Amino acid sequence: MKKISLTAIATITLTGAIWFNHYWIHRYDKIIRKQSEIYRLDEKLVWSIIYEETYFRQWKVGSAGEIGLMQITPAVAREWAKETGIREIEKEVENNTKEFLSDPERNIQIGCWYLEKLRNRYRGFPAETAMTIAAYNAGASRVKEWLKDSDPEILSEAEFIERINIPSTKSYVTSILKRYYEATNR
Repeated sequence: MKKISLTAIATITLTGAIWFNHYWIHRYDKIIRKQSEIYRLDEKLVWSIIYEETYFRQWKVGSAGEIGLMQITPAVAREWAKETGIREIEKEVENNTKEFLSDPERNIQIGCWYLEKLRNRYRGFPAETAMTIAAYNAGASRVKEWLKDSDPEILSEAEFIERINIPSTKSYVTSILKRYYEATNR
């Protein structure tokens, strides 16, 4: 019986790890693409947000009760359900929020809906993407606070990020933008 060399074992292990990681971070690409198109978002931005939020763990529940891949709050899910106008969906969200938001398709759908809703507030501003991401993380009221005494029509992305006074949000926005820009080769 031949012995397998340590180099062969290392090569097989490394190849398996690389393949698994690629599979793991791209297994929802089809859903991301579909929902991004529906809500007119760049799929690479949505992908970057999911990467940052949960590293593609659909079962993840945040410390403030956020659920699923895009860490949707029950309040956002209820708002989305109400806007659908379909009573059965409203009931399902109300009665089974965690299960409903644990479904990758629904979670990404609601996350994209919410991102587009936030983005509409900042559309056309130089820091539109950073403002949208910051609002997704810390809320639109915080973004409004960070825009105080400035003209959002001329405020650059870097200047906006500098105004973020919550270190975790500043890090969150910076990390997502870095990943997003790398993916789009900006």
